Amino acid sequence: MAVKFPSDEWIKELSAQLNASESYAQAAATWEGDNIFVILPDADYPDTTYLYINLQHGKASDARQLSSLDEQKALFNTSAPFNTWRKVLEGRLDPIQGMFSGKLKLVGSLAQVQRTPKATYEMVKVAAQIDTDFGS
Repeated sequence: MAVKFPSDEWIKELSAQLNASESYAQAAATWEGDNIFVILPDADYPDTTYLYINLQHGKASDARQLSSLDEQKALFNTSAPFNTWRKVLEGRLDPIQGMFSGKLKLVGSLAQVQRTPKATYEMVKVAAQIDTDFGS
């Protein structure tokens, strides 16, 4: 059954899938940093949604939907409109190129992301495998 994106259920499923992925564990072995994914409104999605996940040394924890940015501080905040996130999850937008082009707005160290690009790519690869309902 498809999991609605964005939702608390979806970010928890991502966490479970990351923890089950040996390729993610290897790619992100040196990664340290929690992230809030901010899904902004656009023509297909009317709300702003905040999804938090703590990523440490190839493992994910504490994944949950937040009510606001004030609820949790994170080393990274990545924000984009709903359809931009959809393009990333469907493999139509490279996440790191999206950061460089400004389609994904990163608050945090882009240099840290650049040092471990495989961690980002593996996370997106795992996320893309989730049976996701984009509501369309």
